[in-house]
Amino acid sequence: MEGILNFIMRCILGIIAIYFINAGLAIFGINLGVGINAVTILTSGFLGFPGVVALYGLGIYQML
Repeated sequence: MEGILNFIMRCILGIIAIYFINAGLAIFGINLGVGINAVTILTSGFLGFPGVVALYGLGIYQML
């Protein structure tokens, strides 16, 4: 039960982190295209904050 709760909390915190990082980058005119969908939610749920960083890393790689 604790593992499921931990996964759900990481999903929720990942969604919040993606939202605020996107908003912060939009202020500077940077659009990396990391959206909030099932793949990004599951990635942040399984990997936590390093998963969110990996999503933005993929976004930067895709911009190149």
